[in-house]
Amino acid sequence: MKASDLFVRQLEEEGVEFIFGLPGEENLDFLESLRTSHIRLVVTRHEQAAAFMAATYGRLTGKAGVCFSTLGPGATNLVTGIAHAQLIGAPLVAITGQKAIRDNWQASFQLIDVVSMMKPITKSAETIADPGTIPTVVRNAFKHAQAERPGAVHIELPEDVAGSDTEAKVQKAARVRRPDPDVPTIEGAAELINASKHPLLILSAGANRKLIWKELREFVESTGIYVVHTQMGKGVLSDDSSYSLFATGIHKRDYVNCGIDRADLIITVGYSIVEYPPYVWNPGLDKKIIHIDFVEANVDRYYDPQFEVVGDVSVALRQLAAKVRRREDSLFRGLRSFLLDKLSASCDRNYPLLPQEIVCHVRKALAADDILTLDNGIYKLWFSRLYRTFKPNTFILDNALATMGAGLPAAIAAKLVHPERRVLAVVGDGGFMMNAQELETAVRLNVPVVVLIVNDNAFGFIKWKQRNAGFPDFGLDYTNPDFVKFAEAHGAAGIKVGRGDDLGEILKKAFELQKVTVIECPVDYSVNYEAFSKEIEDFVCEM
Repeated sequence: MKASDLFVRQLEEEGVEFIFGLPGEENLDFLESLRTSHIRLVVTRHEQAAAFMAATYGRLTGKAGVCFSTLGPGATNLVTGIAHAQLIGAPLVAITGQKAIRDNWQASFQLIDVVSMMKPITKSAETIADPGTIPTVVRNAFKHAQAERPGAVHIELPEDVAGSDTEAKVQKAARVRRPDPDVPTIEGAAELINASKHPLLILSAGANRKLIWKELREFVESTGIYVVHTQMGKGVLSDDSSYSLFATGIHKRDYVNCGIDRADLIITVGYSIVEYPPYVWNPGLDKKIIHIDFVEANVDRYYDPQFEVVGDVSVALRQLAAKVRRREDSLFRGLRSFLLDKLSASCDRNYPLLPQEIVCHVRKALAADDILTLDNGIYKLWFSRLYRTFKPNTFILDNALATMGAGLPAAIAAKLVHPERRVLAVVGDGGFMMNAQELETAVRLNVPVVVLIVNDNAFGFIKWKQRNAGFPDFGLDYTNPDFVKFAEAHGAAGIKVGRGDDLGEILKKAFELQKVTVIECPVDYSVNYEAFSKEIEDFVCEM
């Protein structure tokens, strides 16, 4: 069969449902093969957005999301989204076109070494020179992308290879079972937990997996050990649980650290130092640490575990639960009450709205299993601190690459994966404008996401940092389009929050429209410095 047909057949064998991308002339054979496949093609308006969507699909499903582009500028546009997937640990396979290997009549036009460019930001990158290797290359790409720790893999498919014939056959996909952890390590870890007075769990992105949630909840309930979430771990244990101490909101000492400071043992589950630096919670190098994950720890000066429980995490938790005695930790029980008081959001009626008011209205508007995606900006810290999360993978943000521009594409992908749920993207005006063109994608595909633009007409996060550094206000303000007209020009609904309006009612109305809707909400960020600088620097753990 034609090589591009074989490539797409192999994608179908891997269970690919969607492919996100923007085709070029070097992809035309591949595009034609997709036309007659069962895979749903999602053509985006920018390759970066396609990679963000594929990464979100990978994070939500555990299966590699797939994105594609043409050569040269198409491939370079994919880079940010691929790096995002690699750092957050989302399985992703990126496919790029390339000029003909054997008869390239265009010389160096648009020609760059894409494979070499991709290698530093992926788990592997290679080109297909022989069409007979397609099944093996694709099979290995999916295995590698989904293997622990998940990440990005790149395949280059030159146009003459895609259009050639081959006798090769589809390779059957096989399921790999993760090994159980080492028994002596389980016993040693259990002894260390039982000997501690105030052990504490830190749940991270790697714990946000279907096969972990049940065992983790049962482990917490049976042992009485309290939990702190990283931003990317929010929702693994419901914040309704009496054992949740909520989440870290900032890479500084915060109220949650009242618990971390008092813990004599930290048990991490699915933790990567990229998403919450260990210096923040172990500056004195005095914490005993147990690392539970599918892979060994990435050790640094502040993260050097006494025990590394490596293997199937659900099995590890079940085995530890059988050996760890139950405890009643009154210290952390009191801390939860303290945090409930300190980290609460009220729906007051200021105008422009304060960020904590926006959090309050959003939380009331969404059900427990609705999905919130966040772009990167200062509002991300407010939501990480104050937004109660009750279900896994309902709070989607990037605290690894922490790139702007991902919020809207992530929402579109989340709605494609879960059409039965309401999906809200909360984005800053700066981040929204980086991929605002994807409104057209959402409208064209009839993916009814709601987008809440938190607008301060500036790069608000950097303005806060600028003030912290003692620098004068400079270079971070700009103007924006009329977001209501901008939305309507794309075929979406547009609403602006005015003085006296109820954001909660506007959100309710937006979801009832059942169409792509953009809400512009002016925000008053004057509280940022007080909350994230002075208050955090001066706070005392009143327990």
